[in-house]
Amino acid sequence: QVQVVESGGGLVQAGGSLRLSCAASGIIFSAETMNWYRQAPGKQRELVGTITWGGTTTYADSVKGRFAISRDNAKNTVYLQMNSLKPEDTAVYYCNVPRRNGASYWGQGTQVTVSS
Repeated sequence: QVQVVESGGGLVQAGGSLRLSCAASGIIFSAETMNWYRQAPGKQRELVGTITWGGTTTYADSVKGRFAISRDNAKNTVYLQMNSLKPEDTAVYYCNVPRRNGASYWGQGTQVTVSS
């Protein structure tokens, strides 16, 4: 059974930093691409960034240069380091595992609130 659990959200002032973690189990973690998404109130869920099994990362334009995704395969964990946070980064952040067989697994989300 695949389980995905995010942690690390919270309240931070604009300009501050947070690091989110996502622990996944029930998969061969090192072989999986991992995604971070976010959903702000009243908006559609959007892709924040991706890290492939080989460690290649891509980011949405809105976070490029401020956010960084990394992974620790020994801990089955992927991280989202968020720097220079802005109020518009306020959202629920989700970790996603898109399996090659078409299945997609999501965590419960973690709230990030950036105050101005």
